[in-house]
Amino acid sequence: MKLPGVERSTYFGKPALKINGEMIACMPSHKSAEPESLVVRVDFLERDLRIAHEPEVYYVKPHYVNYPCVLARLSKVSDASLKDLLESAQQYVMKKKTQTGRRTRSRQGRVSRTKSE
Repeated sequence: MKLPGVERSTYFGKPALKINGEMIACMPSHKSAEPESLVVRVDFLERDLRIAHEPEVYYVKPHYVNYPCVLARLSKVSDASLKDLLESAQQYVMKKKTQTGRRTRSRQGRVSRTKSE
């Protein structure tokens, strides 16, 4: 909660942390997740790297494979690692929101983009 702009909320009926209405972390609602886990939004590369380096802490289940997130075992993650993970989630969501805003403006004709973008 010390991250700027982060607020307590819910996501699919579970406790969550959001920034500007976008979920950055929540308790998993899908039954495949292990108890006492946290779903945290990160890009796919970061998820893969975290799982590869600390598989005892981070994991993913088939339900979550196509979503940019990682599951963290709260009993295994250190306070410092959790803080780093949440900061990464905050940055990911803010970057995503900025990119979405650019695309929206482009569709409205205010910003031109090339086909390669």
